[in-house]
Amino acid sequence: MSDSYIRLIPTNPDWQPTHDAAAAAVAYVASLFAGADDAVERVEYKFYDRMTLIDAGENTSQITCSRCSRDIGLDWLGDLVRGNGSLSFDHLDVTVPCCGAVVPLNSLHYDWPIGFARFEVSAMNPTRAQYELDAAELAKMADLLGHPVAQILAHY
Repeated sequence: MSDSYIRLIPTNPDWQPTHDAAAAAVAYVASLFAGADDAVERVEYKFYDRMTLIDAGENTSQITCSRCSRDIGLDWLGDLVRGNGSLSFDHLDVTVPCCGAVVPLNSLHYDWPIGFARFEVSAMNPTRAQYELDAAELAKMADLLGHPVAQILAHY
């Protein structure tokens, strides 16, 4: 059986909220799945010491260079992570294999949004009529955290 996640991260990869704001954001996300036909297995937050890849799991199938618009194989990203020894990075600038340009990892084009962050709120196996958070819900998350957020939909 596979798991699905809604992963919410700050739009600035290096930004982190207070612990109180993180707890309020978790409570808010959990409340979004509290209806009669709604459910969520777990909602939690995580702080990371370094900028960490927040991926979309099996949803991601293509990466395109932001400089030359050529495809970059997913294996390249996997090799980069393995070579780094973790999903965390001190900086996001990398040399891409297609054109040799140095670009930030978060500027590449992914067919499913991914991100890099030092903080995330995740909802595991959420179920409701409208699966993902809408613009108003994302705005409420931004208010609670004190910073705009991006949404990553993941499937593993």
